[in-house]
Amino acid sequence: MSRNISYIFWAFLMLSISACSDPSKEASKKVFNLNLDQNLTSIDPAFARNQNAIWIINQIFNGLVQVDSNLNILPCLAKSWQISADGKTYTFQLRTDVYFHDDPLFAGGKGRKVTAKDFVYSFYRLIDPKVGSSGGWIFSDKVKDINSFIAVNDSTFKIQLIKPFPPFMNLLTAQYCSVVPHEIVSHYGSDFRSHPIGTGPFKFKYWKENEILVLLKNEHYWEKEGTLQLPYLDAVKVSFISDKQSAFMNFIKKELDFFDKVDGTYRDDILTKSGKMTSKYKGKFQLIKGPYLSIEYAGILVDPSKSIVQHYPLRFKKVRQAINYAIDKERLIKYLRNGIGRPATSGFVPAGMPGFDSTKVKGYSYDPAKAAKLLAEAGYPNGKGMPEITLNTSTNAKDLMEYIQGELAGIGIRVKVDVSPSASLRDLISKNEVNFFRGSWTADYPDGENYLAVFYSKNKVPFGPNYTGYFNNNFDRLFEQSYYENDAEKRYVLYQKMDNMVIENASIVPIFYDEAVVMLQNNISGFPMNPLNLMMLKRVKKK
Repeated sequence: MSRNISYIFWAFLMLSISACSDPSKEASKKVFNLNLDQNLTSIDPAFARNQNAIWIINQIFNGLVQVDSNLNILPCLAKSWQISADGKTYTFQLRTDVYFHDDPLFAGGKGRKVTAKDFVYSFYRLIDPKVGSSGGWIFSDKVKDINSFIAVNDSTFKIQLIKPFPPFMNLLTAQYCSVVPHEIVSHYGSDFRSHPIGTGPFKFKYWKENEILVLLKNEHYWEKEGTLQLPYLDAVKVSFISDKQSAFMNFIKKELDFFDKVDGTYRDDILTKSGKMTSKYKGKFQLIKGPYLSIEYAGILVDPSKSIVQHYPLRFKKVRQAINYAIDKERLIKYLRNGIGRPATSGFVPAGMPGFDSTKVKGYSYDPAKAAKLLAEAGYPNGKGMPEITLNTSTNAKDLMEYIQGELAGIGIRVKVDVSPSASLRDLISKNEVNFFRGSWTADYPDGENYLAVFYSKNKVPFGPNYTGYFNNNFDRLFEQSYYENDAEKRYVLYQKMDNMVIENASIVPIFYDEAVVMLQNNISGFPMNPLNLMMLKRVKKK
């Protein structure tokens, strides 16, 4: 199908939105237009592995619980729940007024009611080896088997964990944990990726890969805002323009209602160095910034059992600490990112995460004199006698790593920046085959455990993401203790102690805590920002 034919289809589809309604109201139909710079690989919740997929899946599907803009856990398809005293049994009371989207495979073509058995099926799919879900980690180490998911009756669903996991309710907000209808999935098999049927505010209509995706309002959606039926929009239209500059021009021409990712090619055109909108665009559209649970960092392999570490200068903690003190992060954010982000002068757990407290976790501020002193104490005064070190990075972070290269040169550390494709670099890191590397970590769920697990000894490669080879028995003891602490505030204290241990060891160089930046046309309202950068369109209005 050519692009012209796609546009003809879209025109036809807009007529279908208004079918059987008053033609005079056709012009008032509200369509939200957005662009994704990469094609979707699947709209199946079992494969919600990247942001683009998560954004679309979140419009079509629902789970037991959901988060609001402040990351509070709210009821969704579960109207209430109880957690046993030992923290291992979760019992959910389900709504009885929720139906799957209409589909010809249902009796009479009408969506049927969601029951507890649907959650048993949906959750087991994540750990079913025949499915091969990228979300298997959600349950794989937390439940025994399919019998851990129990449909007590149609409206009562129970999950039995092997051991306590206090962030479990946060984990259940992930889009992987959406409910799907077994008969539809069984019919389509792997093709459910392009025939998604859920319970969400929008229903799937059409997808021409790499060109256009269309979602229509779910007229029977269960959720309301006060007495008003959600969603407010009539449709969502998604284009797939890979060139960000071209997509931005479409936004400027008002062909798109939403745009995100202020890219380097046009960042200076939109933002001043202090992060404010330039006079060129002031008032022409909305620009909104907010915390994003993502950290950019440099990792340092410190596992002494690795041969590449045993004679490497970064095996010395004072050298690693010197590197941390040598980087002016505020200057980096100002000149390389136009004020987007926050200097990572606390721990690995980022700003915006519940329990984050920069007064309790002290990181590294810019102090070149202290960096030089530590380097000298390590036996390398002004870098003398220290061999050149290699900093491995991917293409999209080359400018950041070259900035670090320049900062370290200021205290006498010679750095070579080695650029590799992202996939190649990830492979090297996952095998502990690089000493010094660019890394980033984005929250899968809103709990600090998601970040601190990166340093837990049992998560060493190849079993987990402990890519720096940081092993500390006291850290492990606190990490395991946190699983048995149900009081969130007390658990945050444990998290802060662990974060301080990691920072003192300096196996990582935190660079900045990211921020989400979105641009909206002036006639759009009700778009919520949240630290997970999760797109929620059900309350969006378009004038």
